[in-house]
Amino acid sequence: MLVVMQAQATDEQVRAVCQRIESLGYRAHPIPGAQRTAIGITGNQTEVEPGTLEEMAGVQEVIRVSKPFKLVSRDIKAENTVIGFPGCDATVGGRSLAVMAGPCAIESREQAFAIAERVHRAGAQFFRGGAYKPRTSPYSFQGLGEEALRIMAEIRERFGLRIVTEAVDNESLELVERYADVIQIGARNMQNFSLLKRAGRARKPVLLKRGMSATLEEFLMAAEYVMSEGNYNVVLCERGVRTFADHTRNTLDLSLVPAVQRLSHLPIVVDPSHGTGKRNKVTPLSRAAVAVGADGLMVEVHNDPDRALSDGMQSLYPQQFDELMDQVRQIARIVERYLPPARAQPAAAH
Repeated sequence: MLVVMQAQATDEQVRAVCQRIESLGYRAHPIPGAQRTAIGITGNQTEVEPGTLEEMAGVQEVIRVSKPFKLVSRDIKAENTVIGFPGCDATVGGRSLAVMAGPCAIESREQAFAIAERVHRAGAQFFRGGAYKPRTSPYSFQGLGEEALRIMAEIRERFGLRIVTEAVDNESLELVERYADVIQIGARNMQNFSLLKRAGRARKPVLLKRGMSATLEEFLMAAEYVMSEGNYNVVLCERGVRTFADHTRNTLDLSLVPAVQRLSHLPIVVDPSHGTGKRNKVTPLSRAAVAVGADGLMVEVHNDPDRALSDGMQSLYPQQFDELMDQVRQIARIVERYLPPARAQPAAAH
């Protein structure tokens, strides 16, 4: 069920309706919109009697939501969600394109800072890097853990980039929440429901990657798990699905972008690095993602990808990332989006 408040409803009236919903044994989720506040109701096994709420001050109407995902749906919020970050202009959603760039894994302080300097100069607003790496083989590099998180916190302090990194379990999520700005839930954990619930209790935005074989509804229901716990700052990420194709690591499903935007108010970004697994495909698919309406990109960049400890084959050289950003800026203008300009190179020391 969904309670739509009147445009002139006061904060006190919204609180009163939320209290009434909770007194009935349900959970209230007030989500402010541009014109009015909508209050989602979860926890009800049967339909809530509308008359219980319709007569309350400030209520315009009570609507039955038929979709299995409720808080994610445009039924509860017609306008797009825009996620901001304190102390900077970076956003995910809205007119501005969010670019998240960096190595698959943090390997050392020197490596991380070298890459951060280049992606910052190119105009990225977010630094992505793995501290915990869920790898197919238990013998592959698993990440530096908290040491990597400390390095990325230093990068935020030095360059002003917001930090995006993955949590793989409840223990690592506690640390990621402490150090990072965005908590990433990876494809392998998209239906790890206990982890999704824990992320829903976090105070940081969550970037949720699509599972390797997930349908659109399964993807949106995973986001619903996060939002049902009270965290409404969720970013969806298309990163490719498994198909019979063997010319690419995964099949990047760009048709998901407009499909999500039709059903949900949440922003959606595209990861062409994991979506293709091939360096020469990352830039073309990045251009296509922006053209199709994605709210941002997540791109892997490495200063020495041939020696990378993780996913070097799909990581761009810094110069290639510069070129990608230049091309994406041109496409962004055509689709009425904005990408910040490249930053000036620091003057050489004398």
